[in-house]
Amino acid sequence: MANQDLIPVVVNGAAGKMGREVIKAVAQTSDLQLVGAVDHNPALQGQDIGEVVGIGPLEVPVLADLQSVLVLATQEKIQGVMVDFTHPSGVYDNVRSAIAYGVRPVVGTTGLSEQQIQDLGDFAEKASTGCLIAPNFAIGVLLMQQAAVQACQYFDHVEIIELHHNQKADAPSGTAIKTAQMLAEMGKTFNPAAVEEKEIIAGAKGGLGPGQIPIHSIRLPGLIAHQEVLFGSPGQLYTIRHDTTDRACYMPGVLLGIRKVVELKGLVYGLEKLL
Repeated sequence: MANQDLIPVVVNGAAGKMGREVIKAVAQTSDLQLVGAVDHNPALQGQDIGEVVGIGPLEVPVLADLQSVLVLATQEKIQGVMVDFTHPSGVYDNVRSAIAYGVRPVVGTTGLSEQQIQDLGDFAEKASTGCLIAPNFAIGVLLMQQAAVQACQYFDHVEIIELHHNQKADAPSGTAIKTAQMLAEMGKTFNPAAVEEKEIIAGAKGGLGPGQIPIHSIRLPGLIAHQEVLFGSPGQLYTIRHDTTDRACYMPGVLLGIRKVVELKGLVYGLEKLL
């Protein structure tokens, strides 16, 4: 059983690229304690997750059954937190399960629909259980989005390009959609047509996101996570870009989310709302 003064943490998707970073970050943090590691890789079942990620034994075995690990988290004095970096196909059920058990989700998995987020928000509010869903946990991304909101007051034309590794399942990225949403909330009409356009190849102009802002997705091995917001006006181009070179950059935001979600009584979408 965890130290009663520490926040108990369950990591779902513990052996994935992001899950491994979360395990390391939680293990090295004095106010959190890892109490569960969930992953469906059959070759890892029962192994110590600390050994799996290369930081030495943590006495926390890898298990495939999320439900049983959530039950363990409910036995702690302090309400537990589930960090989820899994797959879009399962994240909705994962979050509902955590809320049902009174474990507060911190979700970095993207791909949830607006309706699913609304449903989870209603469920979390009824359960008076905090939930954080963040398209991106990098502080630099939040600064990029804030800069874009400022810039859009002076530019009428904007497009977004996001680039990720080719193992990312959803497109466009949650970060790109969130950025477009933030710009659309400014109430402007972007990209007034200059000519009658015709796509020779469907999708060549990208997909239209919130505010009718084109979003272009690129998936290539060698990339991690990158985004450009391009503003144009006669005679000038203003580009805001964020590049992820190491997944460790997300960990300060994840740790902040874990600490803040225990204070919430419902769902918050976007880490910027907790800064």
